[in-house]
Amino acid sequence: MERADIHAMLDSGLMASGTDGRSEDEEYLAGQQRSMLMSSGVIPKRRSSSRFIKRKKFDDELVESSLAKSTSRAKVPSGSSGIEPGRCSGSEPSSSEKKKVLKPVTTPVTPSPDPSPSLTKRIKKSKQPLQVTKDLGRWKPTDDLLLINAVLQTNDLAVVHLGVKFSCRFTQREIQERWYALLYDPVISKLACQAMRQLHPEAIAAIQSRVLFSKAEEKLLSVIGSTSQPTLDTFQELLTKHANVFYPSRTAKSLQVHWQLLKQYYLLEDQTELTVADRRQKREIRQLEQELHKWQVLVDSITGMSSPDFDNQTLAVLRGRMVRYLMRSREITLGRATKDNQIDVDLSLEGPAWKISRKQGVIKLKNNGDFFIANEGRRPIYIDGRPVLPGSKWKLNNNSVVEIAGLRFVFLINQDLIALIKAEAAKINQQ
Repeated sequence: MERADIHAMLDSGLMASGTDGRSEDEEYLAGQQRSMLMSSGVIPKRRSSSRFIKRKKFDDELVESSLAKSTSRAKVPSGSSGIEPGRCSGSEPSSSEKKKVLKPVTTPVTPSPDPSPSLTKRIKKSKQPLQVTKDLGRWKPTDDLLLINAVLQTNDLAVVHLGVKFSCRFTQREIQERWYALLYDPVISKLACQAMRQLHPEAIAAIQSRVLFSKAEEKLLSVIGSTSQPTLDTFQELLTKHANVFYPSRTAKSLQVHWQLLKQYYLLEDQTELTVADRRQKREIRQLEQELHKWQVLVDSITGMSSPDFDNQTLAVLRGRMVRYLMRSREITLGRATKDNQIDVDLSLEGPAWKISRKQGVIKLKNNGDFFIANEGRRPIYIDGRPVLPGSKWKLNNNSVVEIAGLRFVFLINQDLIALIKAEAAKINQQ
């Protein structure tokens, strides 16, 4: 067969296949003939590019394409060529098959298709462990076991916060939130229980030995007198007699150690009266210790004497209208005494002193026998009418008038004692 005849036959076949009168079988035969001729080399193959250029689709086109894919999947199941066996291409589908094909088309179309349920489940499963591990980061299984045992013993989260030593320093609010999570959060409680079950028996025993003592246990221990000398047999007998009260992991040695702590802090029954008296005495001693520095300056009320009677220990006197201050040390502080600020000369005893600073000034005796006053307050100090500004100092003479915030004092020097001090200083300098 010549090439021209072949082309004429193909053209007539192609034209005929383009007509509407040709059946599907004839079109199929014409396609087979054309493929055979192209494989034999009679008709050259048409060159085509393998590149696939794809333009971006708009939202409405995405919706149409997704709709087309869903309908095509519904019509043609995977693994089939679109024609079921036992049925020719020209036969019409049955009514049941039409319902199967038309059923997916009636589904509502959403602009953005939701992910599949399996994907959402996978996302939820991946997110949940992250939150749980973040919550369980600081709390270890040992901490949970300690918390549970301590709360069961004391029923007080404040006592647990003060008495239990966890692996981290948790606040009382964190302990409360953790306890509520173990009670009411099923995920956290389940994970915590699983972690506690995996603890080693020795670790569990060590944790149980650190459990706090309950009030009932301490009450039984306080029955033993503080003057007695109990042995381990005494505590073992107490443990055996009241086994239902004590924690199961208690031993005679642990009871003895805790009894010694109770005795040390005066918490036994026979120590209550002694504790009250002892605390009262300690309070008085503490107050006397705080007032020791006040004995450097004695305060006397004015009895109308024009000049004070100096003794061998008084270096000078700061005499006011109501009281006088006897200076018996080389350096004293002046100001307004408060609860947190204790000074030598409390000027508030003379009169209203709300304008005086807490530490207004310092009077100091030099080695040469001269007295100086330094202003360390906010307001000026007037010496014989001359202002001494804050941060500066001035020499005090005998009968000098010192005025501080409207309060006036006369500074009197014990001349005999100062003369002796000067003589001793001169001897030391000569040597």
